[in-house]
Amino acid sequence: QLLGVKVALAGRHAFVRFRCATGDAMGMNMVGKGVNTVLAEALETPALEGAELIGLSGNYCTDKKPAAVNWIEGRGKHVAAEAVIPAKAVREVLKAEPLRIARLNVAKNLLGSALAGSIGGFNAHASNLVTAVFLACGQDPAQNVESSQCITTIEAVPTPDGDHDLRIACTMPSVECGTV
Repeated sequence: QLLGVKVALAGRHAFVRFRCATGDAMGMNMVGKGVNTVLAEALETPALEGAELIGLSGNYCTDKKPAAVNWIEGRGKHVAAEAVIPAKAVREVLKAEPLRIARLNVAKNLLGSALAGSIGGFNAHASNLVTAVFLACGQDPAQNVESSQCITTIEAVPTPDGDHDLRIACTMPSVECGTV
């Protein structure tokens, strides 16, 4: 199902991005076939006389490449998860202090990633987990590039006894997978 069309211009070149709902399928093949048909018919209209289709994909879809457009607009499934880890578990299992982990997340995952010019890499090695899950579930592991784009936030949450639990949230705007 076609949800929208976006056109980006670069000189005399037009790059068209079709946004579609593909149900539970990843959808790249079905969208590609549909777009090919739409463009073939559009090129037959008088309004596009003299226009030429150079390639079905102009890389504006940014398949298997990190890109700001997927970080901003999303591509595939949008996933958000949150958990609160009790201070006791942080200390006993992680052997760490909640306030230090929250501080480290800002310094490393947010500031360090920003200084590096990261596109959607405001996390600590999300690609390792995404690739493992993709391999275990029969997904295309090459899709881990954009599927691993995420931001991880960590807050130290005060408890009634004066301690701090950790609230960890991860937002992934472009997880490319099928669930069929």
